[in-house]
Amino acid sequence: MESLVIVGASLAGLSAARAARNLGFGGQIVIIGDDPQRPYDRPPLSKDFLAGRIEAEDLALETDTDALDAQWILGTRAVSFDPATRLVHLDDGSSVHADGLVIATGASPRSLPQIAEADNVVSLRTIADAQKLRELVGRGGRMVVIGAGFIGAEVASTAHALGMEVTVLEKSPTPLCGPLGTQLGAVVAGLHERAGVELVCGAEIADFVLAEGSVTEVHLAGGRVLPADVVIVGIGAVPNTAWLEGSGIELGNGVVCDATGATNIPGVVAVGDCAAWWDPATARYQRVEHWTGAAQRPAVAVAALLGTDRAALPAVKPPYFWSDQYGTRLQFSGDASRSDRVAYEHGGPDEDSLLAVYYAGDDPVAVLAWNQTKMFCRWRKTLEKIAATAAQPVLV
Repeated sequence: MESLVIVGASLAGLSAARAARNLGFGGQIVIIGDDPQRPYDRPPLSKDFLAGRIEAEDLALETDTDALDAQWILGTRAVSFDPATRLVHLDDGSSVHADGLVIATGASPRSLPQIAEADNVVSLRTIADAQKLRELVGRGGRMVVIGAGFIGAEVASTAHALGMEVTVLEKSPTPLCGPLGTQLGAVVAGLHERAGVELVCGAEIADFVLAEGSVTEVHLAGGRVLPADVVIVGIGAVPNTAWLEGSGIELGNGVVCDATGATNIPGVVAVGDCAAWWDPATARYQRVEHWTGAAQRPAVAVAALLGTDRAALPAVKPPYFWSDQYGTRLQFSGDASRSDRVAYEHGGPDEDSLLAVYYAGDDPVAVLAWNQTKMFCRWRKTLEKIAATAAQPVLV
């Protein structure tokens, strides 16, 4: 293999380039990204960057020790891939030859078409989005957050601390009931309430009122009207795979991959938010949209791409994410969907901290901590040991 093309210049793409060089790949590396910025860290966008504690230059992911010797093509979008010619076609009319291809195009926030172009509506994904939001928050007033997931909750927390009046709308029974389940999702709901931020679960939006290009009111199905100076839309993300349609690469809820990130086309792997890896533990394809997955999983995929023996591939760790909200830190590892019960090992829903373990029968499969970092780290290591010794691997 003489050339490796990485489409996607965020954390997953950068991690793939690092992995290739660390594994001794000496050929040409080309990194293509539609964002004009070099790779930057996204989690602080909803927290420290929004609050003005750090600036754009503090988000840079590249370090002085990186020796990628890569060609960067930024501000340009890949529009198609031809497996027969191995050409990646770009929106400027040029093409790049790829002996090996790493798909790391991420995901785009879901939008609400009726307000997507409004001046005071933000779906936070890029530095440009965060800069716009920081300016809007700086004006103060009332914020309506649609979606109580990680981004919505963190923006609500930051905006509330900066003095805004915030209302969070969530259509599900609790925040984060997908990854955490409703029992512990209800615990997260308490964070909003204790901080003095109104959370409306089971919310159904009936309409929006716009004036002079901005949303001024959000109308709920029950008749309630919420005045709005800023509206945040955080209702999940869609994998960026449209450019691969017609390529022959299997697509589903993302790029369909085996347990090492390999696609059905030889010499093509996928990583990051756009990749749906096979999870033998649950017997289904899963997209894992977390920072640690984008940082760690490319090492597995690139090793497989370069021909590393499957038995020698890097160990794959259980999923892990964290979220900072209202002065607290939530940490989670594992797969709660496999559990049939939850046990509190420390604290509880009405206390200032807790550690809850999810079990499938007698086997721990996930852990959630709230302000219990040390206990969480021990449990996370336990889950990693279980995954490392299990006959079936667990997704990053």
